[in-house]
Parts: sequence; structure tokens; C-alpha cells
Amino acid sequence: MKEALTEKEIADFIRDGFVRLDNAFPREYADAGREILWKDTGCNPDEPSTWTRPVIRLGEYPQAPFRLAANTALLGAAADQLVGENRWFPRGSLGTFPIRFPSNDPPGDDGWHADASFYGSDGSMRLNLRSRGRVLLMLFLFSDIDINDAPTRILVGSHLDIPSLLEASGEDGLSFIELAQKLTTTLNRKIVYATGEAGTVYLCHPFLIHAAQPNRGTKPRFLAQPPLIPRSDESVQLYREDHRYSPVEQAIRLGLGLK
Repeated sequence: MKEALTEKEIADFIRDGFVRLDNAFPREYADAGREILWKDTGCNPDEPSTWTRPVIRLGEYPQAPFRLAANTALLGAAADQLVGENRWFPRGSLGTFPIRFPSNDPPGDDGWHADASFYGSDGSMRLNLRSRGRVLLMLFLFSDIDINDAPTRILVGSHLDIPSLLEASGEDGLSFIELAQKLTTTLNRKIVYATGEAGTVYLCHPFLIHAAQPNRGTKPRFLAQPPLIPRSDESVQLYREDHRYSPVEQAIRLGLGLK
């Protein structure tokens, strides 16, 4: 298997919950993708007076710039290292784009959370200990994002707090809201910001606690946040006979105090 990540980067992923890949996809894919997205916003990129909402959500996008960005050799190799070979599906699109415009209005979606990954019998979005439905959260930067451009906020190491909160809830797990209500000391963890140039991708543990924020800059922020989908229900296991755990599994075990 070709290696995209160093041993240190993998160790950092297990400890911190994310790894940043610069130049994960070519800038020209981002440029072409933004042209498509701008048209769908109904806004004019040259007339800020048309940017009347703090956030516009768009998706799915299977067109070539998005599909190619999601499936570079570097990203595939990194996914193999973090999740395991043959344990994930390549993406045919890039999911939702929450496009954040400069605004003084609150966006209304900037609370701390872990992304839910499956629907419960009651219709709620949920998470469980083996992260059913998601093996990574991915942040694809389709524009240059600086500290003022609404970069996603990340709580470093917060993914390690989640396994113990999910352990007793079994296959049904907890709803998105139920888990968020249990976040207490986790919110005291160090915050970092998902900044970078267009073409940067953050590969995040599925339990990483993160949040949006208002755009206080001068230009809109274009970012996709798709999940990496597991190939089967066996993609994440916490008790393997050969003890060959992926970094995603190692982090969950670490959060449970397992060696």
C-alpha cells in the first residue's frame, strides 16, 4: 500500500482526531467547482450586495471537478491508512456545501457537535460506538480560507471523549442532540481552525467535535464536508482477533481505555 501519511501524522490523528493534507486535490478543481456553485447560489460573485444570507447550503455535486477532487490518489492512500484497505467506498460526489458569506447576522448552525451518521427508528439522526455509516469526516477547502473566513472550529482530541458517552447506548447509539447535550468538559479542549488554501483537505475522526462560525472576512467561504462511507458494517471493529486495528479504531479504543 502506498503511504500518504507519515507515522507521526497517523499518531497525531489518533491523538488529536484529524490530519491536514495540503494540495490534496488540484486548485483547478476548486476553481471549476466554485464556478458551478456560484451559479447555484443565485448570487453574483462581483456584487456583494447580492450576498444577503449568512449561509447557503448546496449539494449533492457529482460533476467532474467535485468527483475528481474526492478521488485523488493521495486521498485514497490516506483513507487506506486511516480506515483500512477495502473498508470504505470511493465518493461519487462531495455532499453538502455550506457556503458562508460575510455577514453580521448569526448563521444559526454554529453549535459544537459530532456529525450523526444514520437514522434511528424514530427518524432522528444518530451515532453509535462503531460509527455506523461513517468512517471519516472530511473537510474539502474549495476556496482559500483564512482565520476570518469562517474556518471550521475543531476541538483537539475531543473524539477521545465520545466513545465512553456512546458505549452504554448499544447499536441504537445517541441522537445528534443527545450527544451534544452530554458535551461538558470536552468544550474546554483547545480550539484549532481548519484554514488553508483551496485544495486542502482535513481528514477527521468521525467522533471529532467541531463547529461552524460566522464569516467575518470579506469573501465567501466554499467548503464541502462529506462523510467517507464504510464498505460494510464490519469496517469498524473494536475487538479484532489479529489485533490489527486501524487508526480510527485505535482512537475509539483509546477513548474506552483499551490497549
